[in-house]
Amino acid sequence: MVEKHGELIREAVFSKSGAGRSALTASWSRSLLVHGLDPEALHHRELADDMSCRQALEQFGALAAIADNAMNRLFAAVGSSGCCVVLTDATGLIVARRGKPGDDESFREWGLWRGTDWSEAAEGTNGIGTCLVEQRPVTIDRAQHFFHRNIAMSCMGAPLFDHEGELAGVLDISSCRADLTDSFPLLLRNAVADAAHQIETENFIGSFAGFRVIVGASKTSAGPELFAVDKDDLLIGATRRARRNHGLSRGTFKKLRPIRDVLEDAQPGPDLGAAERAELRRALAHANGNASKAARDLGISRASLYRRIAKLSLRS
Repeated sequence: MVEKHGELIREAVFSKSGAGRSALTASWSRSLLVHGLDPEALHHRELADDMSCRQALEQFGALAAIADNAMNRLFAAVGSSGCCVVLTDATGLIVARRGKPGDDESFREWGLWRGTDWSEAAEGTNGIGTCLVEQRPVTIDRAQHFFHRNIAMSCMGAPLFDHEGELAGVLDISSCRADLTDSFPLLLRNAVADAAHQIETENFIGSFAGFRVIVGASKTSAGPELFAVDKDDLLIGATRRARRNHGLSRGTFKKLRPIRDVLEDAQPGPDLGAAERAELRRALAHANGNASKAARDLGISRASLYRRIAKLSLRS
C-alpha cells in the first residue's frame, strides 16, 4: 500500500498528459523534485520549543486575539465531528490549536500539534503548506497528501492576510475520521474560509480604528474587499483582495490618492462646486437645519452661509 501511494505520485509527476498538470500534481512535484521528499518516508517529527511558538504568535500582533476568538467559535461548531482547529504562522509552524482531550493523543501522533512544521518543505502536499504556497483556500483529502503517513487525514486550510495584505498564516481544520462523506470536507472548507475572512475583516477595521472603512463592490468568495480612507477621502489602506482587484501596490499608500480614483471607472476632474455643496449639506444636516449652528460649525458667518446656499441652489 505504501509503495502504491508513492508510485501514484511519481506517475502523476512525470506524466506528460493534461491530467498530470493539475494544482495537486504541481504540489506533488514541488514536494518530490524541489524539496526532495520521499512519499514513503517515515520520520520522527520534532516540535519547536514553547518560546519559539510564543515568539511566532507574537508576530501576529492584534490579529492573534481576533484569531483566538475565531478559533473558539470554529471549534465549537466542528469539534464534536472529530476535528481539530489549528493556526500556523507564515512558515507553517503550528502556534495554536483547539481539540477535544479525547482526540489529543491521535492528533499529536499525526503531528497536528503546537510546534510542528507543516510547510510543504517539511510535510509535502498538505492543507497548510500547500495553502501557504498557493495563498488560497485548499482542501487536501486523505490520499491527496504527499506522505503516505498522512493519508488518514483530511485537511482544509485558508490563508490569513494582515491589514496590509501580507500573508500572516493559515487557519486549518483537520479531521482523521475515516467515515467522512464527500460533501463534508467541502462544508469544512467553507467554514474555515468564512472564519478566515471574518478574522481579516475584524483585524482590518481594528487596524484603522477612527477612520472610515468602505466596502468594495466585488462579490466573490476570495476575501473581503475593504478600503480605509481619512477624513478627506484619501486612501490609506486596503485589504489584499481590494489591492489585487484594483492593482494597488505598497507604493500606492506612500502618496495621497482619492478613493474615487480607485473605485470609479470614469475619473472626472475635480468638481469644487460639488465638494462645497456636499460640505454645506453635511453641516446643515448635522445642525438639523439650523443655519446659525451650521455656520458656526463651518467657521463662517451666517450671511456667508446664505450666500453660498443661494449660489449652489441649496435649500436651508
